[in-house]
Amino acid sequence: MLNPLSAFAIRAVETATSRRLLLSVVGQCLLVVVGASYLAFGSLRINPFDSQITVGVDLAESGGLLAGQDVTVRGIPVGRVQSVEVTGDGVLATAVIDGDARIPLQDTTVRVSGLSPAGEQYLDFAPQHTSGPFLADDTVIDRDHTETPIPLWRLLTNVDGVLAQADPAQISSVIDELGVSDQGPEKLRDLFNGAQLLLNTLDGVLPQTTTLLRSSRSVFRLLDESSAGLQATSDNLAVTLGGIGAKDAGIRTLLDRTPHLLQTVDTVIADNSPTMVQLLGDLTTVSQLSYVRVPALDRMFSEDRQPLLNGIRSLMHDGAIWAIADIYPRPVCDYPHPRDVPFIPNYPEPYLYTYCQNPDPNLLVRGARNAPRPAGDDTALPPPGLDPLRRADPTPITEHTIELPYGGPQLPPESEPILQGGQW
Repeated sequence: MLNPLSAFAIRAVETATSRRLLLSVVGQCLLVVVGASYLAFGSLRINPFDSQITVGVDLAESGGLLAGQDVTVRGIPVGRVQSVEVTGDGVLATAVIDGDARIPLQDTTVRVSGLSPAGEQYLDFAPQHTSGPFLADDTVIDRDHTETPIPLWRLLTNVDGVLAQADPAQISSVIDELGVSDQGPEKLRDLFNGAQLLLNTLDGVLPQTTTLLRSSRSVFRLLDESSAGLQATSDNLAVTLGGIGAKDAGIRTLLDRTPHLLQTVDTVIADNSPTMVQLLGDLTTVSQLSYVRVPALDRMFSEDRQPLLNGIRSLMHDGAIWAIADIYPRPVCDYPHPRDVPFIPNYPEPYLYTYCQNPDPNLLVRGARNAPRPAGDDTALPPPGLDPLRRADPTPITEHTIELPYGGPQLPPESEPILQGGQW
């Protein structure tokens, strides 16, 4: 069994030895074919047997993208950029993508990215889901779904603006302070790490940050326009604080006595809480009545009336006081109530119904009879069957009421009704 195999192996070796030049040529050709296939199918990704689709991407600017660069789906290569052409208002990049790559058409962002700051741009598709419809041949992605990196000229312009705002003296002071201690490099590293964390956080909320910065322009513009007023306010505030500092002893005394004063106020409020509750209830009623009579209050406090001082000033001019006297009597209105004795301090309750008895509409034109009233209010005229001598209810007497006894001369008995607030 072994002898035939050994004889065949010996003859094969002898034949290969006699034809070693031919075998070397065949081996070299096979090596070239294998290497070229690896370069074409592996490195250059040229496969004439695969199906491909052509997709157009409308970009605002090229962002450094060139023909022949990679096309990826979230970093995975799926094709190459065939051409980059300038259009009327932008750039149209044509990409050749493997037909097996199923890229969603909706909610897919296409961005021009770079492997490093030095360049090496590529076109990256970032789909948000895996459901269809998918990209087909001759599909064009509109500009609203594309992103391009910040160009170098814009970056340099912004950096130049930032550096123009920096004070070299302050930067030199920071560098000197960092060099005082041997921990300066570590602190600088922590500073940069914190700045990187801040920038990453702001990048996560970039739309909100952009909106905030744009909205802040109005505020900063107002602050800039009000700089003179703010400076005056700060100067006045400095003067005020200086005055407060000069009164330091008095302010300390005031602060020391304030707790006792607040305690006293708290005691007063606690002692009068029932009265305050009743007062608030009464104020609720007053506010409701005042609300429905706002038009009447507006007429009472009308702005078209001339102030009293202006009226008095208009009488005095040309070195004299001028007035007009009318000797003709005019109709008057009086209430049909008996009069109380004015010099007796018995403080009687007022009469409830004080209506003018003269129905002439030209009388008391601006009186209470013609005041604006809410709908359904019939108090402009006296109610039927009223008692014209009826007074308001007596004032309630509580434990906090201060008695006001009569302190005048002794009056005869027949004057007792007058003393009690009665009629003549």
